Amino acid sequence: MELSLYEFVFRGQLADQALDATGRSAYASQGLNREDVAAALSLELFDKEMLDSALLMSIVYAAIAAFEHSARTFVSRVLLDQYAEDWWEEGVSEKIRKFAEDRRDDELKTKWHGFRGDDLLSYTDLKQLSSIIQQNLTLFEPYIRTLDWVKSIFDPIERSRNVIMHSGTLAMPDVERVGILMRDWNKQVGL
Repeated sequence: MELSLYEFVFRGQLADQALDATGRSAYASQGLNREDVAAALSLELFDKEMLDSALLMSIVYAAIAAFEHSARTFVSRVLLDQYAEDWWEEGVSEKIRKFAEDRRDDELKTKWHGFRGDDLLSYTDLKQLSSIIQQNLTLFEPYIRTLDWVKSIFDPIERSRNVIMHSGTLAMPDVERVGILMRDWNKQVGL
């Protein structure tokens, strides 16, 4: 069976994700580990109950962050397969490109702080990923059921993400929903 470039690259990324899931640290090369990060943050200064709640939600956030990253990778790979190196200009509307470029440029002005990354798709939100899929629906149809299905996955995950990012705590049914939605997405698009 002959693989397309997209399938080859995508399978390589799946292998990387599998290695990460088994404990490989993506940040080892940067000299980061959990203990050093925790010590640098002086976690002992915080109320134990609040910290425990936040640490519990950090597990959910980690899953959502990985989901967002894999969704962006999926979108970029489908567009790359169609448009090659011009995928950003050809597959993404000017409005979304401008939003991402402005967000990136704004972050780069703060030179003393790290930034999201070199890939402009990293500067988009899940709602914008839905829009990109909509703009290229024929390319994504082999992978997704409908655009409404995509939104039914992305919207509640983004809502949960926003609760956590603004110091909220999700109830277990919300956590379970996030897990179900991520599993459904991964099964459908082949992750």
